[in-house]
Amino acid sequence: MNQGAPSSQEIFVRVQPTPNPNALKFVTNVNVKNEGKATFARPSEAVGIRLAEDLFAIDGVRQLHFFENVVTVTFADETDPDTLRLEVTAVLQSRLPVHDAGFLVEEERKKVDRSNLPPEIQEIESILDNTVRMYLQGDGGDIEVVALKDRLLEVRYQGACGTCPSSTAATLDAIQGILREQFDPELEVVPV
Repeated sequence: MNQGAPSSQEIFVRVQPTPNPNALKFVTNVNVKNEGKATFARPSEAVGIRLAEDLFAIDGVRQLHFFENVVTVTFADETDPDTLRLEVTAVLQSRLPVHDAGFLVEEERKKVDRSNLPPEIQEIESILDNTVRMYLQGDGGDIEVVALKDRLLEVRYQGACGTCPSSTAATLDAIQGILREQFDPELEVVPV
């Protein structure tokens, strides 16, 4: 249970656009995720998390990303954004008072402490934390380091960034430029 969550009349939701034309960011006055983040790429990944299940029940919803007090909803091309705004806001206002913002997704249960990662990955994570993550999270997304193989870094975009056209072009180029400058001048960054 979300401790001290306001009643449904006290849940405030502000809707913001993202750089992804098929994603909207819903900012609330209560947390949807107390620690970490959670991306649900399909309804089967949301089983057991009622808020996410109810959001996926909205016609056109394709992906969800929970981070602190933000829910980013990625939707199908044919979805009417105005109708989506109303339906998502209604679900947030009705479900947040009983939502457990302390939930953990399977990925978090298995998560390895960064101190156990190879030093190169720790350094890359630190660079991303200090340079780009805050901007990606501000736009309703994030980036995950998947693997480093020689000079090839595999990353996975999350939330609104996962289906955003600029993620595979300008954003990827910027991330690669930062990592080349601060980590390895010959590093290549590829999305997976």
